[in-house]
Amino acid sequence: MDTQQAWIIRQRARLAATRTTDAPVLSPEEARQLRQRATRELPERLLTLARTLGLTVTRVSVRNQRWRWGSCSKSGHICLNWRLVAMPDWVCDYVLLHELMHLKRMDHSPRFWKLVAAVCPAFKEARDWLRQHQSLLDSRA
Repeated sequence: MDTQQAWIIRQRARLAATRTTDAPVLSPEEARQLRQRATRELPERLLTLARTLGLTVTRVSVRNQRWRWGSCSKSGHICLNWRLVAMPDWVCDYVLLHELMHLKRMDHSPRFWKLVAAVCPAFKEARDWLRQHQSLLDSRA
């Protein structure tokens, strides 16, 4: 139990260090426009990538998630964070491809990461970008 508590403390410290107090604050109008854009663009882009890879997505949702960029259920429902439209396309595509690879493997095992690497060779750089810009998730909008 002590090792788990130590791990939790380390993770909380790591998250606190990555969060910045200067997280962007969007006006309600800016947030509304970005959400509309996300609703128009993200599902279309995800489904295009899925078709290219021969994968079937049963449903796509665009949500206001505070803790994740995306998620994928076993049933093939992919949820995407509307804030994805505010990042570089290559980073957004990484998140979309990451979630699509969960249609093949519902874990983060070495096999999963091999699938991701095959469709997104720059995935490590994209993950680094996301970690460096974690504060985007914390933006109040």
